[in-house]
Amino acid sequence: MKYRLLLILLIFSVVVFGQSLTKKALFLGNSYTAVNNLPQMVADIATSAGDTLLIDSNTPGGYTLQGHSTNTVSAGKIAAGGWDYVVLQEQSQLPSFPLPQVQQLVFPYARKLDSIINTHNECAETVFYMTWGRKNGDAENCPVWPPVCTYAGMDSLLNLRYRMMASDNQAIVSPVGAVWRYLRQNHPQLELYSADGSHPSLAGTYAAACSFYTAFFRKDPTTAGFNPGIPATDATLIRAAARAIVYDSLATWRIGTMDPAAGFTYTQTGNGEIAFGNHSAFADQFYWDFGDGFSSTDENPVHIYTASGFYDVRLTAQSCSRQDTAMQTIGVVILNAQQATTGKQTFHLRPNPATTEILITSSEPLRGNYYTILDASGLIYDTGSLSTYNPVISINNLRPGFYLLKIDKGVCVGFVKL
Repeated sequence: MKYRLLLILLIFSVVVFGQSLTKKALFLGNSYTAVNNLPQMVADIATSAGDTLLIDSNTPGGYTLQGHSTNTVSAGKIAAGGWDYVVLQEQSQLPSFPLPQVQQLVFPYARKLDSIINTHNECAETVFYMTWGRKNGDAENCPVWPPVCTYAGMDSLLNLRYRMMASDNQAIVSPVGAVWRYLRQNHPQLELYSADGSHPSLAGTYAAACSFYTAFFRKDPTTAGFNPGIPATDATLIRAAARAIVYDSLATWRIGTMDPAAGFTYTQTGNGEIAFGNHSAFADQFYWDFGDGFSSTDENPVHIYTASGFYDVRLTAQSCSRQDTAMQTIGVVILNAQQATTGKQTFHLRPNPATTEILITSSEPLRGNYYTILDASGLIYDTGSLSTYNPVISINNLRPGFYLLKIDKGVCVGFVKL
């Protein structure tokens, strides 16, 4: 099916790496996807790299996103669920039309399909298949829409509109058109087109497949060994292009930008009690390791430590199969607390709170030990050696606040400077 541009524009407009992975992808498109069996070629590339891609597709000739939005076969495949990715490919010319027409004929159906995908596949990502400009531009629509008269003009519009769809739907892009453009500019001897100057040759489909493999698995496509039957030198150039355009710039195509991002703050509410504030993004499951043998799955937990000291707190934020971890070392101050080391040795500070000095008492001699005074963030304020059995340390130079006294045997005791 071909689309001719209307002479009168519509008068209205709508104002991971290294380990073997298994993914499932559904391709919804038309002949650009069907020619040379793109889905199977992506799966073959994955296999050669030690990964597994399970695929399905529906690719009637000339189909549009509008057509897929009401197609019972497409709806059934989406509703089957369990997809990691659902690929959406629009008819080859439509996204390059004037914006009012694209807003009427393309964008609403991208949104509709993305909504259907999300309804049946909580963990799936929608992937927009960025296609390419025709070899010599769109001759059919050139007389009434000059921007598509050349390859570069048409390709630039397709690039822009697919990125708009991805942004509007919080989706990702498989930038096949951008890979093709890189190859055309840097290796013009490669023939990416079939005889009609529109559909992909075997090499063109291989370039598309390398882009999709990289987008799905976030791995360097140059590590894959599959060759669909093109000259080995051409295959090498194509894999390198996919690496340069896709793998080296994942965030440009929104790949991974909606993965969980862990982050937290904390507040000491008094005597060992810490209130944690979870600022993670794109996550709905959380696991806290407080560094003292205790943990929590609450989103914003409050934890009570029983001993002064420094603790490595880790927050793992997860959504579906992806996760991220944030870690901070926090200093916990417990007033009037004692902490044992080996055997029965204990240490005490007095007075606590203090104003000018603190006296250290211990069940065993302290002479010859070193001490460090730190704030709760781990910043060192003072160091020195202990020269008596029950030494006194001046704190005149400390600003009011919470501090930790650390002795070289590993003991931490908290105190407050008034």
